[in-house]
Amino acid sequence: MKDFQRYTITAALPYTNGPIHIGHLAGVYVPADIYARYLRAIGKDVAFICGSDEHGVPITIKARKEGVTPQAIVDKYHAIIKKSFEDFGISFNNYSRTSAPIHHITASEFFKTLYDKGKFIEQSTEQLYDEEAGQFLADRFVIGTCPKCGNPDSYGDQCESCGTSHNATDLINPKSAITGNTPTLKETKHWFLPLDQYDSFLKKWILEGHKNDWKPNVYGQVKSWVDDGLRPRAVTRDLDWGIPVPLPGAEGKVLYVWFDAPIGYISSTKEWAEKEGIDWEPYWKDESTKLVHFIGKDNIVFHCIIFPAMLKAEGSYILPDNVPANEFLNLEGNKLSTSKNWAVWLHEYLEEFPGQQDVLRYTLTANAPETKDNDFTWNDFQARNNNELVAILGNFINRVVVLTNKYYDGIIPGRHELTTIDEETLLALNAYPSVIGNTIERYRFREASQELMNLARLGNKYLADEEPWKVIKEDPKRVETVMNIALQIAAGLAILSEPFLPFTSCKLHGILNLKDLNLSWDTVSSNNNLLASGHNIGKGELLFSKIEDSTIEKQLQKLEATKLANENISSNVEPQKELIQYEDFAKLDMRVGTIVEAEKMPKAKKLLVLKVDTGIDTRTIVSGIAEHYKPEDIIGKKVTVLVNLAPRALGGVESQEMILMTETANGDLVFVNPDGDLSTNGLKIS
Repeated sequence: MKDFQRYTITAALPYTNGPIHIGHLAGVYVPADIYARYLRAIGKDVAFICGSDEHGVPITIKARKEGVTPQAIVDKYHAIIKKSFEDFGISFNNYSRTSAPIHHITASEFFKTLYDKGKFIEQSTEQLYDEEAGQFLADRFVIGTCPKCGNPDSYGDQCESCGTSHNATDLINPKSAITGNTPTLKETKHWFLPLDQYDSFLKKWILEGHKNDWKPNVYGQVKSWVDDGLRPRAVTRDLDWGIPVPLPGAEGKVLYVWFDAPIGYISSTKEWAEKEGIDWEPYWKDESTKLVHFIGKDNIVFHCIIFPAMLKAEGSYILPDNVPANEFLNLEGNKLSTSKNWAVWLHEYLEEFPGQQDVLRYTLTANAPETKDNDFTWNDFQARNNNELVAILGNFINRVVVLTNKYYDGIIPGRHELTTIDEETLLALNAYPSVIGNTIERYRFREASQELMNLARLGNKYLADEEPWKVIKEDPKRVETVMNIALQIAAGLAILSEPFLPFTSCKLHGILNLKDLNLSWDTVSSNNNLLASGHNIGKGELLFSKIEDSTIEKQLQKLEATKLANENISSNVEPQKELIQYEDFAKLDMRVGTIVEAEKMPKAKKLLVLKVDTGIDTRTIVSGIAEHYKPEDIIGKKVTVLVNLAPRALGGVESQEMILMTETANGDLVFVNPDGDLSTNGLKIS
C-alpha cells in the first residue's frame, strides 16, 4: 500500500426523495465505513465525507404529488437519512447537504471558474416543452420509449431497463410527466461540458493507468462509454429548484444535478474543515492524498468520466485513485424497488431489531455484491447471526470470559511453558491484522469479514483441542497458559472487529477492560501478550442473541403483504387521467345525501331507480348497481352525490345526478360514504 499522507473517502450522496434501504448500505455505505474505520485504526488521517443530494427533478415531482414544497421534501428525508446513518454507526467525518449555503457557494464558484476558463460550450438547442404547463421539461419530466431497448417507460436521461443514458429528445413518443401531453420542441440556451475533448485524457488515465487495479465491472463500463464516443453534456437545466446558474441572462436556469451533486463532496469537506479549524484544500488538492469514491454501479459514469473531467477542467484538484463500485443487491429474489416498497428500510430495521446493527452490517458484508448482483434473504440473515455471530464469535468470547471468571476471578493468569500449538496459535494471531488489512486495501470486504470470523474459529478450535475444562484438575498450570493465549485471541478480536462490527467491538472493549491499555491494530501484529497476566477483566455478557423463526416469519409476512399490494395495484388500478386545474375541480358540487326510496327499473337488469334527499331537494337518480345491491338494503344509506351534473335519460327515466361509487379488486361496487353522524344532507364535500 502506497504511503499516502491522508485519505479522502466519499460515499455517494443519498437522494432525499426517500429513506435509506439495505441496497444502499450493501452497495456503498457499509464498505465505505469499513474502509474508513480500518484506515483510522492503522493511524491514517481520514476525511470520510457524505451528505444529502437535494436537487433535481424527482424532488420536484414528489413535492408536486404531495402538495408541498421541494424544501419540505428534502428537510424530511435529510433528517431521516442522517439519523439512520448515525444510529447505524456509519462514521462520517461530516454529513452535509446540497441545499446548504456553503454548497451553493462552492458549486457556483466551481461553475464560474470553468466558465471563466472557457471550458463550456454555450449552445442554443431545441428542448422538449410542455405548452399546457408552460415550462421546459427536465429529463425526469419526460417519459417515452428507449431508443436502444424499446422500454416504453424510459426517463428522459436514462433507461432503467438497459442502463443507457440519452437525451430526452432521443426518446420515441415522448410524453410530459406533468400533463401527459406530447411536448413540442422549443429553443433554449444552455452550457455544455464537452466530454469529447477529454477522450485522450480518460483513455490514458483510466484505460491505461488503472487497467490492473480497478474492479473489472468499473473498468469495463468506462471502456464501453469511451469506446462508444463521448459527447458534450449540458451542465444547466430549465428548472426552478436547484442552484441558480451564476451568469447574467440565465434566469430560470439551474445547475444540472449531476454537475452540482459531486461538488457536494468538496463543499462537505469544506464544512468539516471549518468546524475542525483545519485547511480543506490538502484533502482535495495534494498529490499525497488518496481519493476514493464508494458508489453503486449506476453512478460509475458520473464518478469515472464526468466528475474527473470536471476536476481536470478546473485544474487544481487530484483525481480519484479508485472507484470500487459494487453491483446491486436484490431482496428475496426480486429487484429492490423504492416505488413499490420492496425494500428493507434502515430506519425500520433499527426500530424492529434494536441493538442489532452489527448483525445487519455483518450479513450485508458477508454477502456483499462486490463482483455480481447478490440476494439478501431473511433466512440467510438468520443463519449468519445464529450460525456465525452467535455460534462462532459469540460462543468463543463467552467461553473465554466465563472460564476466566470461574477459574481466576477475572484475573488473567500467567503464561508458562509453550507447546508447538501455543506458538503456532500466537503466530497466527499476529498474522491476522496483515491478512485482514491487505484484503480491505484491495476492497475485498466480504473476504475480509470471513478472515475476521476465521480468527474466532481459530480461538474455538484452540479451546476445543486443549479442553481446559478437562485439564484443570490434573494440570492447572497448563490451563493457565491455555486461558492466557485464548484471552490474547479475544483481545485481538476486540481490536480487529472494529471496522466490521463497531458496536460489538465496543462491548468487547468493555468486557475485557481494554480502555487504558492503548492497544492498536499494529499492536496485534507485533505483540503476542496483549493482555498481561494480572489484568482484570469484567463479567461476561452475550454479544449476540439467537434470532427465532417467528421473528423471520414476521419479516417475510411483511414482504408478502407488500407483494400482494403491488399485485393488486398493477392489476386493478387504472392509470391516472390527465391533470386538471383547480378551477376545473371547483366546478364540481358534491353533497352528502340519503337514499329515501329505491326500486328496480322494469326490464333493466342492472338499473335501480333511487330517490335521494340531497339537502337541496329530493332527486331521481338512475344507478347501475342492481346486481350488487337489493333496493331494501340501501334505503336510508348516506351517499356522496354530484348534484350539478347535467340530467341524462337512462331507460326512459331522467337521471338528475350521480352517486359516487368505487370498484374493488373483486369487481364489487362500493359506495363512497361520508362518515359520521354530523354528515347531514346537503353538506358540501370539497
